[in-house]
Amino acid sequence: MCWSAQADAVAGGLVAGVGVACLVRAHWSGRPERLPIAALPLVLGVHQLIEALVWLGTDGGLSDGLAGAARTAWAVIALPLLPVLVPAAVWCATREPRRRAPAGLTLLGAVVAVPLAAAVASRPVTATARGHTLGYAIGIPHPALLLTGYLLATVGSLLLSGDRLLRRLGVLAGAGAVGCALLWRLAFVSTWCALAALVSLLLLHWAGHRPTGQAAPSTDRATDRAR
Repeated sequence: MCWSAQADAVAGGLVAGVGVACLVRAHWSGRPERLPIAALPLVLGVHQLIEALVWLGTDGGLSDGLAGAARTAWAVIALPLLPVLVPAAVWCATREPRRRAPAGLTLLGAVVAVPLAAAVASRPVTATARGHTLGYAIGIPHPALLLTGYLLATVGSLLLSGDRLLRRLGVLAGAGAVGCALLWRLAFVSTWCALAALVSLLLLHWAGHRPTGQAAPSTDRATDRAR
């Protein structure tokens, strides 16, 4: 998780590797609509690897320019990207007639992402080590309102996906958000993103999972050739 540069590097490498496996499984399952959400562990794994660089920057192990670039890259993924990527990926993977909720939450995520992106683009991103966590400061306007929309878009889209495994991921991510807010209020975003990276490992099973009654594409093709 976010306890040190070394811990972030190990966790990020593990999650990113699982993300590649998720993409491979989604591809071979014959469900290309699942590829965007199957990529989520890869995105979050890279995010943790970037945070390892942020840790090095706080310890003076990186030049000011590289440390600043790492902080900005971390903030871009954590703030404007995730509230759009998660609901959009769920929307893409969800079958009719359950597309309305993910579509609405994708729009909400885009609305939330605009001021977050503006804040990242116009203000320097700072990171301060607080024991074994990192606290980020950007100067986001109306933080409580934007955080509510952020969690509705990300966690809400998973809970309303209509898919049992994605709902489980949403429950874990939502419970993690509550826990991180209570335990690490000043480092909430950092700790919750780290937890989200770990629970996203559930997607490795989901990426190759087929709904009940759906045959594997290779089986279908073999049956067609036999006919």
